[in-house]
Amino acid sequence: MKKIQTIARWIVLSFLGSTIFFVLLYRFVPVPLTPLMVIRCAQQVGRGEKIRLKHHWVPLEEMSSKFPVAVMASEDQLFLKHHGFDFKAIKQASDEYSKGKRRRGASTISQQTAKNVFLWPRSSWFRKGLEVYFTVLIELFWSKERIMEVYLNSIEMGDGIYGAEAVAQQHFNRSAKELTGTNCALIAATLPNPIKFSSKNPSRYMLKRQTAIMRQMKNVRWIE
Repeated sequence: MKKIQTIARWIVLSFLGSTIFFVLLYRFVPVPLTPLMVIRCAQQVGRGEKIRLKHHWVPLEEMSSKFPVAVMASEDQLFLKHHGFDFKAIKQASDEYSKGKRRRGASTISQQTAKNVFLWPRSSWFRKGLEVYFTVLIELFWSKERIMEVYLNSIEMGDGIYGAEAVAQQHFNRSAKELTGTNCALIAATLPNPIKFSSKNPSRYMLKRQTAIMRQMKNVRWIE
């Protein structure tokens, strides 16, 4: 029993040490690859397809200043105010689900960043627990600007497309810095499912979402 306790202690300490190390590392170093990128590439190989992976890291100041505003308007308008979790949105989503309504997401940008960088997409209680843990860590060790920078560089924005610079070049033939507010709103409109929805060939539904996001952008303020 004592040996088992020793092994368990070392496992816990190793987990804590390694996770904190990588969170601190990514506070300063660009995230080169995410688990989702690896999973998507493996799926492409499994289907006998050529690997599609477009990802080019750029600092936040080399993106359009409208991009953070657009994703906040679409995904998390309280991003600058909360500490990783929007408990009101979580309760509302839980209440709606308990009443038999369709489940909707209540994840903040911080939670999505934690999941994208450190975890896998398939949802489970175990993964959600790890997501909470990593969200607490990045909120503790990263600034809001850094969380947004990692989010905009790592999130899936199309088939084989990850991050602001890649989607700007592939879908709009320009750099992330040159994206207009309209472009940013359209990209943000696809984020619930960037494989199903395209910012390059938007459907009527996407254009309606884009218009709604642009209206919300007027109420959102990013860090000057």
